[in-house]
Amino acid sequence: MHIGATLARLEIFTADPPALAHFHAAALALKPTCEGDAIRCQALGRELVLRPGDPGQLHRAVFRFASSSDFYAHRSALIARGVELVEQSDGTFTTIDPEGRRIGFLAPSRALAEDRGDAREARLQHFGVRSPAPAALLDFYVRLLGFVLSDQVLDEKGELTAAFLRTDAEHHSMAIFRASAVRFDHFSCEAPNWNALRDWADHMAAAGIDLAWGIGRHGPGNDNFLMVRDFEGNLAEISCDLEVCAADRPTGLWPHRPQTLNRWGVALMRS
Repeated sequence: MHIGATLARLEIFTADPPALAHFHAAALALKPTCEGDAIRCQALGRELVLRPGDPGQLHRAVFRFASSSDFYAHRSALIARGVELVEQSDGTFTTIDPEGRRIGFLAPSRALAEDRGDAREARLQHFGVRSPAPAALLDFYVRLLGFVLSDQVLDEKGELTAAFLRTDAEHHSMAIFRASAVRFDHFSCEAPNWNALRDWADHMAAAGIDLAWGIGRHGPGNDNFLMVRDFEGNLAEISCDLEVCAADRPTGLWPHRPQTLNRWGVALMRS
């Protein structure tokens, strides 16, 4: 059973917040607002905060619960499991994963910020990270944070190369990829349908931003997608038609090969 939370905000470190904000303002139709040395970038349903720091690293992911009862039940469950909460108040709590990322949770009554910017539809839906120890990271999110493993990818030795975890009925709100170093991989915004995905591709072309991957179709999640890459190597995805999982859906198992990550052809292999 999933915990009942959805991804609400990501905070990413960058060597140049103004330049990265300029890129995402063009690519994702976001409106940037300076907040001290950070820049908040927003549009309807999607929000990024860009903070000065080592580029290619995720500082914080924030999930919002649909019900107050689920919020308080989840906080109690984490405390019972011995998870350290480094920040907490009546409406929010935060922990830190084994690789240093802050993972926050919000009660439903706590608004993140006013929606601003372009009305083009695509809500922030999931993010991915790279890790040299994906099995250990997966264990933390499943055993301690209560995320549900929807699909896993194993190589010919039976070792984990990718995992897709959900926090609500949608196939995944987080993905973990095996790689040589810890870093942020991508964030994804869910468009309402195939025609909207096409329109986002046209938007990228009009903005002079080449697609880095896609249009394609993932195996795990069964969604159609496109990706662009910023100048620090972070990927931004627009997808549509992501699988919605039944509560009793069994965990899927996929082989480590390009056709798993893109059923239509060329794939971005992290390892």
